[in-house]
Amino acid sequence: MNKREKYMSKKEKVENEKFAMPAKNLLYILAGLLLMIAGYLLMTGGGSKDPAQFDGEAMFSFRRTVISPLLILAGFAVEIFAIMHKPRKV
Repeated sequence: MNKREKYMSKKEKVENEKFAMPAKNLLYILAGLLLMIAGYLLMTGGGSKDPAQFDGEAMFSFRRTVISPLLILAGFAVEIFAIMHKPRKV
């Protein structure tokens, strides 16, 4: 313990121990990650057991080509918001 730490007030010590992001922003980050994971899970599948047969409807379904990428992009948007958002001081 150096001299500065010895004479710091309790308020200064608490401020120094704070995490870089508030808890609400961490929840936004978690929500963004969940959206991206859901998008990637919706994108899986569509394969065929027989390599000689191609099922275009299963491979290029609306779920895989539209909904899944939108969820992934929404997840990235939530992540950017969570990182950039600065909460109001009350």
